[in-house]
Amino acid sequence: MSTATSADGTTIDFEAYGEGRPLIMVDGATAHRAVNPANDEVGKLLSDEFRTYVYDRRGRGRSGDTAPYAIQREIEDIAALIEDAGQPATVFGWSSGALLALDAAAAGLPIASLALFEPPVVVDDSRPPLPSDYVEQLDAFVAAGRRDKAAELFMTAAAGLPAEAVAGMKQSPFWAPVEEVAHTISYDGRIMGTTMSGNPLPADRWSAVTVPVLVMRGDKTWPTLVSGAEAMAAHLPTATLKVVPGENHSTEPATLADALREFADLT
Repeated sequence: MSTATSADGTTIDFEAYGEGRPLIMVDGATAHRAVNPANDEVGKLLSDEFRTYVYDRRGRGRSGDTAPYAIQREIEDIAALIEDAGQPATVFGWSSGALLALDAAAAGLPIASLALFEPPVVVDDSRPPLPSDYVEQLDAFVAAGRRDKAAELFMTAAAGLPAEAVAGMKQSPFWAPVEEVAHTISYDGRIMGTTMSGNPLPADRWSAVTVPVLVMRGDKTWPTLVSGAEAMAAHLPTATLKVVPGENHSTEPATLADALREFADLT
């Protein structure tokens, strides 16, 4: 394992697989290497052609964290990884990590291309919008020492799961790792901003993105993620949409590796 130092001094822990064109994998909310082995598997599958960076976003896993939080700090974390790579990188983002990847490109980082898997934007009435005070509620729960309540709010309000399903999740081994990083859920809430409000995507947030963009969605995913992916692909002038057969809000590492390899060969 290796580390990079972000602009604010925070240590970002990563594993790099292979040599070649750099590829940086950006997780979505609550995910990190200890609970999401898919990125490591992708890195191994692509090691013949890419140097794949699999890292823990700040506040998760082995990476540090420095208050106060700002989206710019996470952009600087990606910049530190690109600096380690020594050349422009392809940046891949899962779910809310897709919006962070877009923000990094819009900020002018040396990014050659972007690949996004099911950015969870809500642009219609296919599901309730995120509460306008979602981030404030999360911060209040964490400040009160109630990470469990922050995790519950994320699962119901953001992920859209019914309360009874979340009650069952709390009895499973899955729950403890989510609760452990629940203080970072508001980070992704800030990244999502107003994009889960049921309104059109913001006109100028990613207007500076000019690199090729691949937007992917599974053909078995939820309707709101279908419309969200389609809206994102239509919103970005350089984007193309790819429907991944048999997948939903996640995908098999081999399927993702093949899609990323194909996209990189075209850009």
